[in-house]
Amino acid sequence: MRVPAPAFLLLLALLPLPCPRAAPMEGPLTDRELAVRYLQRYGYLTATNPGGQMELETPLKALQKQLGLPETGELDAPTLTAMRAPRCGVPDVGGYTTFPGRPTWDHTDLTYRVVNYSPDLDVASIDDAFSRAFGMWSNVAPLTFTRQEQGNVDILIQFGSQNHGDSYPFDGKNGVLAHAFGPGTYSINGDAHFDEDEFWTQGGGNGYSLFIVAAHEFGHSLGLDHSSIQGALMYPTYSYQANLQLHSDDVAGIQDLYGQRAGPQSDSGRLARKKGQSSQQSPLPIH
Repeated sequence: MRVPAPAFLLLLALLPLPCPRAAPMEGPLTDRELAVRYLQRYGYLTATNPGGQMELETPLKALQKQLGLPETGELDAPTLTAMRAPRCGVPDVGGYTTFPGRPTWDHTDLTYRVVNYSPDLDVASIDDAFSRAFGMWSNVAPLTFTRQEQGNVDILIQFGSQNHGDSYPFDGKNGVLAHAFGPGTYSINGDAHFDEDEFWTQGGGNGYSLFIVAAHEFGHSLGLDHSSIQGALMYPTYSYQANLQLHSDDVAGIQDLYGQRAGPQSDSGRLARKKGQSSQQSPLPIH
């Protein structure tokens, strides 16, 4: 398992990250058009390549390797299926991974605040989903997460749609589900944003599990990047798991960054302290 410059490369068993259709569509697209948009959006292909003549074999192989698919370099059925799956909005290549070093928090007693709530669930259910999501990580690493209603916190959590104030707009229903920012010195570092155009649930059914998506995004908030291992929490595309458990890859990643937890497991997450409110000149989010 490797740790990219700013974060660990892990997988999210849900997606992924967050996250159904790969990109917002304006009318029907050809398979190639879909592929070009997807590869550009998630960092495999630069937008400056010439329009219709760009070579896709190399970026397709890179994508297939990241997603654990056969590396054919072709736009085959498994690859197209993956491109149409909901996922995390964080790019797999570039963006967050361009940060120097391996960003981690310089303290392990982290605080958080829920800025607003989705109407899809009651407040208590949302608070519980976030607490359990943090607990997935504090159970295996020496981290605590304390919810704080006032003052500065490390991690701000909010729901928003389309342009929601961070220069990285969401794409509407059934596309990017959420994104988060890794540790750092900007006020937005560590923050997690959830697309309000999605339908959030407590479990399966018609919608997306807030708990599963949050657990993935909080991995990004702690410094983990996407994993290429299908079944890992940090895999980039979303899939529902009734009894979510961290994959050994997830555990190895978080413990590489923060070490192993000593003593009994924490019963739930505790949350945040913050640096400010400005999001200008912010780093790229990860999905």
